[in-house]
Parts: sequence; structure tokens; C-alpha cells
Amino acid sequence: MDTPHIAKKANYPVELQPGTYYWCACGLSKNQPFCDDSHIGTNFEPVEFVIAETKTVKLCGCKLSSKKPFCDGFHKTLIEPTNP
Repeated sequence: MDTPHIAKKANYPVELQPGTYYWCACGLSKNQPFCDDSHIGTNFEPVEFVIAETKTVKLCGCKLSSKKPFCDGFHKTLIEPTNP
């Protein structure tokens, strides 16, 4: 698997307390947007990030952001499938 699974074509707004977190980069975690070790056996590793003070952040759901783990709006460029 060279490209991540798109978990959500939107961001995950989450309020976080100070601490260290691990964002799911593969898109396979059942605990989105956080890592649950579903990446084991893939080429992906979770992205570690630190929050210094309580705040709400928008974490990337499409896994294609250039500002990982934070959303940069890239999901807005993804084409939705159409129904015939």
C-alpha cells in the first residue's frame, strides 16, 4: 500500500488536552484520526505531534494534507463519486 486509505473527505475537529498524540497516516485506524497500530505491515508510520495547551485542532481525514497531521483543505479537491 503506497497511498493512504482516505478515512474521511473532511477534517476531524477535536479538542485536545496538552500531551503527545499519534495521528493515523495510513487511514486504516478504527480510532480515526488517531493511530491504533493498523499501519503495521504497511509502509506508513503514525505522525507524532505535541499539543502544549488545551485547544481545538482540525486533523486531516483524507490523509493527503501537506501539513500533516493538520488539515490544509486538500480534501476539498477530491472528486465525489457520482451515481449513474
